[in-house]
Order: sequence, then structure tokens, then C-alpha cells
Amino acid sequence: MTKLKTALIQQKCSNHRDDNIAKTSEMIRKAAASGAALVVLQELHTSTYFCQIESPDFFDLAESIPGASTDLFGKLAAELGIVIVTSLFERRAAGLYHNTAVVLESDGSIAGIYRKMHIPDDPGFYEKFYFTPGDLGFNPIKTSVGSLGILVCWDQWYPEAARMMSLAGADFLIYPTAIGWDPKDADDEKKRQADAWLTVQRGHAVANGIPVISVNRVGYEPSTEEDAAGIQFWGGSFVAGPQGEILVEGSRDNEQIILIDIDRKRSEKVRQIWPFLRDRRIDEYAELVRRYRD
Repeated sequence: MTKLKTALIQQKCSNHRDDNIAKTSEMIRKAAASGAALVVLQELHTSTYFCQIESPDFFDLAESIPGASTDLFGKLAAELGIVIVTSLFERRAAGLYHNTAVVLESDGSIAGIYRKMHIPDDPGFYEKFYFTPGDLGFNPIKTSVGSLGILVCWDQWYPEAARMMSLAGADFLIYPTAIGWDPKDADDEKKRQADAWLTVQRGHAVANGIPVISVNRVGYEPSTEEDAAGIQFWGGSFVAGPQGEILVEGSRDNEQIILIDIDRKRSEKVRQIWPFLRDRRIDEYAELVRRYRD
């Protein structure tokens, strides 16, 4: 398989889990009918982004692995013969929860999981209240369509995470995401934020010589917190090639099935002319394990 047809599912979410899942499933079916062999879903796609506030009530959304979501999407993967990257609120044990991506193989089995490593705690993004940092390391998940370097949302700001996945043999970096603006922000600030988000991930593609697949939710989701403006998720899901070139980019406003053929051989050619892995000075990087050099 020289080229991998990939689908990015960018959607709006409501408070009705069954409706969200039905919509996602329909979009997956359409993507598979268009020839997609790999389908990537956005972060926490079965619900609204509940981390806008801190409430113990939302722990009821968490589920086990295996569980309802992995069973449902696993059956869909097997039926359609595709690999699906999902995202869910994992209940690992009482009082122990993770923001977890699950990769479902084309036979419906769980190929592997990744637990989000970097957990934000910012206004409107209170994830530390809900999620324990991941403990599975940066290990690509081997599938029938390649070795998938799965990372999640806030992980996308960290070059260390992208590098570790790449050094472990990832063929692609994949970021299920939920990121947006505070609607009260000025237009120039919104543009700076979105440009930074796009730029840093394109940098990961360049520095590691592999494609980046980033899938973001879209649409406005209100907050129940007093005086909070909610979040306008900015969509813009995209795929960048191994030189950072934008291969496809989604709408800022609309739900979409974004299809793209990714050239699986291009990474090898790019790494031959830009041998960044060869020229790394690993003998001088010991200080990277320190928080800061005082």
C-alpha cells in the first residue's frame, strides 16, 4: 500500500451521547465507503467538552476499556475492515481516570491504547480535575496500516512527545484534539492562537520527517460556569506532510469528513535529504531531563 487513504472526522457534539455516537458512526461509514482505511476521530467525541468546569457529576461519563465504546467502534471497524482511532474518558479504577485514545484494528480488536501524558489546567480546560497523567510512555501502536504515534491535544505543544514517538518508529503522528477560542477574545488574538497551533504541529512533521494528522472538534459549546463565555472550537483539522506542507485542511465552522491520500514512501525520501535523526547530538542532551536550568 503506497498511499493510505485517511479520513478525519470533524464534528459538533451535544450532551446526548447516543446522538453523538450515531452521527460519528454514520460519518465513519461514509468515510469507509469513500475508501478510507484509517479513520481518526476527535478528542472525547462521545460528549461535549465537559472539562470547561470542575464537577464530580461528569465522572459518570467515564467508561472501562474494554467497554461500551470500544465494543461499538470495534464492531464497526470489523464490519468495515478499517482501523479507527477513538478517544474516551477512561475509568481505570475507582478514583483513577485517564484521557485515553484507543486504536481499533480492522478485525475489531484493540490494537493498543495511549493515555494522554500532558494534562492542562487553564480557564475552560480544567483537565487536571478529571485526568491522571498517562503512564504508558510514548510507544507507537502497530496496526495493519502502519505504526501510529498517537498523542492527544495538549501533547501537541511538546516537541519531546513527538520526538519520542518518532524515535520509537512511528510512521505518523496523530493528535485527536479539542481546542478552541474564548469567544470574548479579540480577532487578532484568535488568529495568533490558531496560527501557533498549526505552526507547532507542522514543526513536529518537519523535525521528525513524518506526516502529522490532527483532528479537532468544531462548533460552540456553552459553559455552565457563571460569567464564562464557553468555547468556540475552531475545527481546522489538517494533515501535514513530512516537510510540514499542508496536504489538506478542514473548515473552521462546519462538520466534515476530510479525506486525504497520504504517501507512505515520502517520509523515507524526506529523511534522506533532511537527516535530522542522524545529526542529533544525543551526547549533549542530558539537560533535557531537568525542569529548568537555573
